[in-house]
Amino acid sequence: MTPLLRVNSYGFRPGRSAHDAIGAIFNGIRYKPKFVFDADIKGCFDHIDHEALLKKLNTYPKLTHLIRGWLKAGVMDGEVFTPTEQGTPQGGVVSPLLANIALHGLEMEVSQACGTGEKPIVIRYADDFVILHSDQAELQKAAKRVTTWLEHMGLRLNPGKTSMTHTLDPCDGNVGFEFLGFHVQQYPVGRTRSGRDTHRRPLGFKTLIRPSQEAIKRHTREIGRKLRALRNAPQEAVVRQLNPIIAGWCNYHRWVVCSEVFRTCDYHTLRQLMRWGNARHPDKGKKWASKKYRIRVGTQTRFGTHVKDHAGNEIPIYVRYHAETQSQDYVKVRGDASPYDGNLLYWAKRLRQHPLVNNEKAKLLKTQQWRCPRCGLYFHDGDLLEIDHLVPTALGGKDDARNKAVYHRHCHDEKTVEDLEQIRGHRVAQDGLGHSRLLVSLTTGHTLRSRVKREFHARFWIDGGESDLLADHTE
Repeated sequence: MTPLLRVNSYGFRPGRSAHDAIGAIFNGIRYKPKFVFDADIKGCFDHIDHEALLKKLNTYPKLTHLIRGWLKAGVMDGEVFTPTEQGTPQGGVVSPLLANIALHGLEMEVSQACGTGEKPIVIRYADDFVILHSDQAELQKAAKRVTTWLEHMGLRLNPGKTSMTHTLDPCDGNVGFEFLGFHVQQYPVGRTRSGRDTHRRPLGFKTLIRPSQEAIKRHTREIGRKLRALRNAPQEAVVRQLNPIIAGWCNYHRWVVCSEVFRTCDYHTLRQLMRWGNARHPDKGKKWASKKYRIRVGTQTRFGTHVKDHAGNEIPIYVRYHAETQSQDYVKVRGDASPYDGNLLYWAKRLRQHPLVNNEKAKLLKTQQWRCPRCGLYFHDGDLLEIDHLVPTALGGKDDARNKAVYHRHCHDEKTVEDLEQIRGHRVAQDGLGHSRLLVSLTTGHTLRSRVKREFHARFWIDGGESDLLADHTE
C-alpha cells in the first residue's frame, strides 16, 4: 500500500525523510518566488473518522474487519480503559500508515482547485504540509478546498499553526516559513550573488534554507537540561553524554546552509560548559576552572579531559564542536521511487548519502559495493546495519578500516557467534598450564547413547596443538 501513495508524501515512508521534503520545497521555489500556505492538522492521529478511513481503504472484508478491530480496540492506562471512537492508536505500528492513507488524495484535491495553467505544489510530511503557488488568490482557493476535504475525514486545521506567507516579499508581516525544523526564505541580492535560472540568467534573489531559530533554541535548552542533570557527574560522563546529542543534531541539519549556525551553537555550548564548571567550584576563579576543565588538543583548546584506554595509555576525550560537521548537498529521492519498486541498485547506492549513515559507514558501503559481505545481498534503505571487524581484535585483527565491514544486523549476529567460538578455541590453545587440556567437539547425526554403530568426529587441542580423531562408537 505504501508505494501507491503520492509523490510528494514523505512522512513515515520507507526510503523517504524530512530532508526529501525540504528538497522538494527547494525545487518548487528555486526559480520563482511563491506564496506559501503553511498548514498543520490539529490532532490528526486523534480525530481521524473511522468509517471514512475504512471506506477509503476499500479492501476485502476480512482485512476491513481486522483494521476496524485495531481502531476500536481502546486504550488501557493502568486499570483505566478508554474506548477509541475516533483516531488511530498512538504508538501503534500501523498508525502512521493509516494516517498516510487518510490523507492520501490531498495533492489531487488541491490540483483540482485551479483550472488550467500553473498547478499548486503540495509537499506533505505526516500531518504537516505546505502548498506553494505564485498567485495568492489561487492559493486561497486551494486552501479552502483543503479545509473542506479534511472535514470529510473528521479533521480540521490548527488555526494557531496555519498561516499564509511569501518566500521573498512580506505578506501579513511575515517573510519565509518554517517547516520540519528548517527556515525557508528567499533574499534579494545583487547580480553576482543571485541564483540563476536554467539559462544561467540571474534571478535577483537567492533561496536559502537554514536551521530554524526554534530548532536552535530547543537544541540549546536540551544541552542545558543535560548539564543540569549531570551537575555532580565527572567530566568524562559529561563529554560522553553530550557528544551524541551534538552529533545527532548536526547530522540532521548538515544538509542545508548551516556553517554560521553551527559556529553560533558552539559559542553557546562553550558558555554552558564553562558555567557548569564554575558552578562546581564556587570558591575558585573562572581562570582556575578553565584550566581544570579544558585541555590542549593539537593547536586547539577543548573542553575535555584525559582517560586511559584499554592498553593503559592516556588519550584525550572532549566535547565535539558543531562546526566539525561539514555542510553537504542532499540528493533528493527520485520522483515516485520506492524501495518496493525492485530497483535494488538505486536504493543500495542511495544509502551512501542517507542522513543517518555516518562517514565511516558510508565509505565502507562504497568499498563493499553496497553488498553485505556475509550474505551477498544488496542493502536496502531501512535495513539495520552494523559495523564489525573482519578478523576479531581478540584474534589479532587491527582496529582500522581495512579490517572492518558493514553487515546486516542478523548477519552480524551469526558472525558474532562464530567469532566467539574461534576466540574460545584460541584462548584454550594459548592456555599455559603445562598440562594437556582437552576440548572435544563431537559431530554426528545420533547421540552417543545410540545403539547403532556410528562414526563421530572429534577435534581437540593439547598444549596448543590441534588434532583430529575419527573413531567408531558402539554402546
